[in-house]
Amino acid sequence: MHYTEVHIPSSGCTLFITGASRGIGKAIALKAAKDGANIVIAAKTAEPHRTLPGTIYTAAAEIEAAGGKALPCVVNVREEQQVIDAVEKAVKTFGGIDILVNNASAISLTGTLETEMKKVNLMMEVNVRGTYITSKTCLPHLRKSRNPHILNLSPPVNLNPMWFKNHCAYTISKYGMSMCVLGMAEEFRGEVAVNALWPKTAIHTAAMDMLGGHGIEKQCRKTDILADAAYCILTKPKSFTGNFIIDEVLLREEGVKDFDVYAIAPGHPLMPDFFLDVETDVTDRKQEQYGASQTFKEEKKLSSSQHEGPESAPAKSLSPVAETFRVIQGAMSEEYVRTTQGVFQFELSGDEGGTWYIDLKTKGGSAGFGKPSVAADVVMSMSSADFVKMFTGKLKPTLAFMSGKLRIKGNMTLAIKLEKMLTQLNSKL
Repeated sequence: MHYTEVHIPSSGCTLFITGASRGIGKAIALKAAKDGANIVIAAKTAEPHRTLPGTIYTAAAEIEAAGGKALPCVVNVREEQQVIDAVEKAVKTFGGIDILVNNASAISLTGTLETEMKKVNLMMEVNVRGTYITSKTCLPHLRKSRNPHILNLSPPVNLNPMWFKNHCAYTISKYGMSMCVLGMAEEFRGEVAVNALWPKTAIHTAAMDMLGGHGIEKQCRKTDILADAAYCILTKPKSFTGNFIIDEVLLREEGVKDFDVYAIAPGHPLMPDFFLDVETDVTDRKQEQYGASQTFKEEKKLSSSQHEGPESAPAKSLSPVAETFRVIQGAMSEEYVRTTQGVFQFELSGDEGGTWYIDLKTKGGSAGFGKPSVAADVVMSMSSADFVKMFTGKLKPTLAFMSGKLRIKGNMTLAIKLEKMLTQLNSKL
């Protein structure tokens, strides 16, 4: 790979990275550490999390092993004094700050009525206010650096309503980070470079596992692609500023041709990330082309039932949606009920419009036409055609939601179990 000739110096260059204890932040830190850079790990995880791997201290050990110097600091970016203290400690330890990476972020993919105010506050305080405070606190030190940079992990501002309607608060908070780039790049032009970086595809992190459920990693790339793109940006001169950069686009410009090295499952269709308009049907066709797991067995059953002879008349009379629910009903078990504990209601539009349900809470479980016998925990609205696609593996629930094809109301945690549930049901076919 050919990079610009301005390299992160082997000694003396200090990066202040928020949320660097794991995921994308840590990947960027490790990339810079190979050049011997100083890394300030500004993150709140000092004690091991119940489910998420990594602390500021385990990240520090990895950074030191990679060749860098690490300064782990307990920082919740919602707390201004913690940010100020960490910046002062960084300057005292390393003599200054050359690069700030605003990576810390909070996410809740819920609609306006379903988003509790504490979640709204969290996203606004971490994503927007945290980015602003950290930038404001670092800027006086950045201005003294020879080649200072601020890099926000935030998207291009895309005002397509599709990106607002399903998760308005999250979108506002991420665009707030991007507007910091717009404003500060111009305000400090000639002094400090300020840019945004965003992935073209979903990136496999602990957060993505929680959002997408089991098997989502096959549709993701490794954090390495963002680390390489970030390195490329941060080694450019400070005149490179005010840009909203997509990782793959930049790396292609830099001469990278093999992107399979970044894939968790090379050759598998990749899920596009939020805020980037794509032709989702193309992705659907790719999913179909690759088979996307054994869940296509049901599609074959559906199509064959429509072309069999008179002896198959009862099966032939079932519509694709009705047949899908018949299969779900037949695959019910106490185990699915015990592990899921949720009632899903589907409001389908199109040729087979109407209300359908899957009850994985009541003893034995059930599925079929109409409203469930107990109140639904999750209500999902989509077209009947997309529902069948989703069940047969052609359309992943996460992608359906991100592309606006699926609207979700209610318990988001249960909704996230949908993909796992569908995989389990189909494995019985």
